Amino acid sequence: MSGIVVIFDFDKTIIDIDSDNWVVDELGATDLFNQLLPTMPWNSIMDKMMKELHLQGKSIEDIEEVLKRVPIHPRVVLVVKAAYALGCDLRVLSDANLFYIKTILEHLEIQECFSEINTNPGFVDEEGKLRILPYHDFHTFSHGCNLCPPNMCKGKIIERIQATLEKKRIIYLGDGAGDFCPSLKLTKEDYMMPRKDFPVWELICKNRHLLQADVHEWTNGVDLERVLIQLITTVISMDDDSTQLFDCKFEKIAHKVLPKPVYVP
Repeated sequence: MSGIVVIFDFDKTIIDIDSDNWVVDELGATDLFNQLLPTMPWNSIMDKMMKELHLQGKSIEDIEEVLKRVPIHPRVVLVVKAAYALGCDLRVLSDANLFYIKTILEHLEIQECFSEINTNPGFVDEEGKLRILPYHDFHTFSHGCNLCPPNMCKGKIIERIQATLEKKRIIYLGDGAGDFCPSLKLTKEDYMMPRKDFPVWELICKNRHLLQADVHEWTNGVDLERVLIQLITTVISMDDDSTQLFDCKFEKIAHKVLPKPVYVP
């Protein structure tokens, strides 16, 4: 093992769009979603949207087919496989839901690369409809963080992960405002990779003094691959003087796992 834990946000990080919006738009329910948006938390809206789509005759198979068409940069698939092959512990931390994430990762054939998926529960109930529930049951108790949405505090999840690690460095990748709280939990031994010109990048730029972690921005899939591999190389070379071996090994792995493009036609 490399001694590195790489934690990925999902929407607009692993995939190029927001999965909730993608499903709603592709299944023709945008107008209803926009009507509900001012009335309740996002997570609750998505659960209600799944009920409405079920009433309209949309099946689980319809949702799965939409998810399999989600746009993703092929270099992201490459770097996930390469980082896994090089011994990094890969995890997902996302405010999407388990059904979406598992369906997409399985379709891309990279689910086995991840040791853990932290997200909102998403499951098919006995009536055959998709249910999307909050990670933190905010109807029962509050997680107490004013930086995060009521259904999920990513910072508390990072703290739980940190409590289980010994002598490991975290590399965290994200784009949204919800990724700011966990960035504050990272230590000076860790790295934060915010997507440039996205909400978390803007928050970090305004509050850089609050972060202990080293910050490295990225813009797209090609950039994500370049920056992440550079950071993994840096950590491995610091922990073990084997940078040259690493570079040769990555070159072989990259050639082996280079995926076919999976952009939406």
